Amino acid sequence: MDDILDERWHLGKSLWKALGGSALREWWHDFREDPLATPVQLGDADKDEIGRLGEDLAAHFLRRQEMMRVLRRNFRAPQGGEVDIVCRHLEDLVFVEVKTRTSTDFGRPIDAVDAEKQRLIARGALEWVRLLHRRDIRFRFDVIEVVLKEGKRPDIQRVQNAFELPDNYYLPG
Repeated sequence: MDDILDERWHLGKSLWKALGGSALREWWHDFREDPLATPVQLGDADKDEIGRLGEDLAAHFLRRQEMMRVLRRNFRAPQGGEVDIVCRHLEDLVFVEVKTRTSTDFGRPIDAVDAEKQRLIARGALEWVRLLHRRDIRFRFDVIEVVLKEGKRPDIQRVQNAFELPDNYYLPG
């Protein structure tokens, strides 16, 4: 019995080192608590609180369901540009826009990611790539749609490759 416990200890210690403490903590939290299975309680939440909840749920969804590693949330480029979530999926860098709604009466959340919003996300993404000093890295733009209805489980959909880099944007040299 002691051998099994000792082996588990070494395995846990190796995981801690390989994943890094914060990543393992996130994984453990996601394992113990699953907010995707919990009915939403919005109460009198305002627009900003609903948006933050949507981003939290989207990050959880990406880690748990899509097996992505979240690298950064709410990245803001100095010259303008923003990305809600930057993550890694296999060999790809993924820039994720999260759109949260409490209803689909006026269309899907992705409908709000218009050309202007895409340019803003692209500016943030290109700044991130520039900071990496790696022009050869593959990246894409995904959109996570989060629909929250009082007393129901969150409805979350990922739209992979939701849009391309705008024509007048290019990788920095």
